[in-house]
Amino acid sequence: MFLGLDLGTSGIRALLMDEGQRILGSSTAELHVSRLHPGWSEQAPDDWIAAAETAIASVRATHPGEFAALRGIGLSGQMHGATLYDAADRPIRPSILWNDTRAAQEAAEMDAAPAFRRITGNIVFPGFTAPKLRWIARHEPEAFARLAKVLLPKDALRLWLTGEHVSEMSDASGTSWLDIGARDWSDELLAATGLSRVHMPRLVEGTEPGGMLRDRLRRAWGIEGPVTIAGGAGDNAASAVGMGMVSEGQAFISLGTSGVLFAANDVWRPRPESAVHAFCHALPHRWHQMGVILSAADALNWHARISGTSAGELSAELGETLRAPGPVNFLPYLSGERTPHNDARIRGAFTGLSHGTGRAEMTQAVMEGVAFALADNLAALRSAGAEVSRVTAIGGGSRSIYWLRAIATALDIPVELPARGDFGAAFGVARLGLIAATGADPLSVCTAPAVDRVIAPDATLRPAFEKARQRYRSLYPLLAPL
Repeated sequence: MFLGLDLGTSGIRALLMDEGQRILGSSTAELHVSRLHPGWSEQAPDDWIAAAETAIASVRATHPGEFAALRGIGLSGQMHGATLYDAADRPIRPSILWNDTRAAQEAAEMDAAPAFRRITGNIVFPGFTAPKLRWIARHEPEAFARLAKVLLPKDALRLWLTGEHVSEMSDASGTSWLDIGARDWSDELLAATGLSRVHMPRLVEGTEPGGMLRDRLRRAWGIEGPVTIAGGAGDNAASAVGMGMVSEGQAFISLGTSGVLFAANDVWRPRPESAVHAFCHALPHRWHQMGVILSAADALNWHARISGTSAGELSAELGETLRAPGPVNFLPYLSGERTPHNDARIRGAFTGLSHGTGRAEMTQAVMEGVAFALADNLAALRSAGAEVSRVTAIGGGSRSIYWLRAIATALDIPVELPARGDFGAAFGVARLGLIAATGADPLSVCTAPAVDRVIAPDATLRPAFEKARQRYRSLYPLLAPL
């Protein structure tokens, strides 16, 4: 048996899988984000552990016999979080999360140093880990002075599970400290942040063992034999493993809190000026490119919240028949934007509103705005050498057929829906747990699901969508001074 643990922003999920990759059960425990100031986003590592214990206890209670036969655990999590520990492995302060933008100045300073883009192949984004450490050194020097180890969120769970400081290549890629081509920490970049390898976890591949479950936890959970903890993966690479997107030409769109356009690569293709992420994949000798928008399904959830309804109801009001874009535009920059703008300060907007504008027109504009942002991401990925001719859709937003039709038409490529199943990050790292514990061939384990439905671009509406996309692109420069 194999367990996948996925530490998200809003909750942690535990998924139990057998040797045949059949999902036996899963459970989720909620998490909450602290926002002490505008642009801040924090969580306490102790809350992650408490939530993990809750989710694991639920799976154990419903499948006690299967859980007792556990052999491997895979870890996935929200990327980029700066989680600081002292010499006694005690958290020094709450973790600064991926969507925290307080380090925008520090990120710009570091990005101006040519070494960061040259070695990492990526822009230093405000949400990445390294600028947060520079911010802490500048604004919380007492905390920085106590620092013994910097861990990423999922690796804080690993410390609890194993007592070891270990990370892996895909998650480490989002720190601005990894030499991504060499798949190793860069001493030069660590020194630029006042750190060294002493402060870093040991690195393994996502498919390799990254520690063993502590005996006290194994006994407390009634597990019969030793349990291998896989290296695991950052959340997007984990989802790619769950989807079987591990080889050149395979790509997916995730419509979760953020929006991701992910393309697997057999070689490393950095192009930082495009604001595309070029990261290590969770499998050895594999990389991936990724465009990221910070508000995708979260934009629709925001609209639902202020409308006093649910995202599902808003989608249902539109039906499934795609409409031509109307006069209302929405720019989904609710917490800044990554690809292609790298702008932490930009904020969202509706334009083109009139007395006749209703809720449905605003919902349509929100979905179109996210679709156009993803089209910008596709253009950026193609400029970086990615070959994307079709995508698979996952995430909560993929339940809206209308939204998928808008995305297919805005991107002008087919969007595939996988056959019913669970292909998220928790499933992906359960697969990695299987590989690490058994030595199974990664490519034989990480297969793609069958396609249930293909949503083709609407050729009759393509001209209208392209015109609306150009209008959307023209609005960003007008917002920037605001």
